[in-house]
Amino acid sequence: MSRKELKKKLYIIIFEADTKAGKLFDIILLWVILLSILLVMLESIHSINDEYGDQLRVLEWVVTIFFSIEYVLRIWISRKKWAYIFSFFGLVDLLSLIPTYLSLFITGTGGLLVIRALRLLRVFRTKCFFNGNCYDCYHFGNYYVFD
Repeated sequence: MSRKELKKKLYIIIFEADTKAGKLFDIILLWVILLSILLVMLESIHSINDEYGDQLRVLEWVVTIFFSIEYVLRIWISRKKWAYIFSFFGLVDLLSLIPTYLSLFITGTGGLLVIRALRLLRVFRTKCFFNGNCYDCYHFGNYYVFD
């Protein structure tokens, strides 16, 4: 499979909610977003965090890696990469990833849990799943692989 064919296939999966693969991707994305929000909530409860903190952090890293791969793929298939990066959803994606990565270098970043809650805004991405019209959802008509 050529690079262009791969990008086209990924574009259809990631941005086309009216395909079987696109709907599946949106459903998985929605569940991972909800898991991420649940993890933020659970980490904020001291008794739960004290007992299950290590498991919660492992799950948070799994979620963060998933979102990181999705973010990189969205940039990779974009024809106008900077347009995506500085779009509303591009910034939400980036800002929701930063706190977890910062925790590798800076201790005491627990206060940044609120920023991770930005992932809730990612739920609006799934609007495409419900109405099947990603152009309305993202306004990406001129950002991506196809002319």
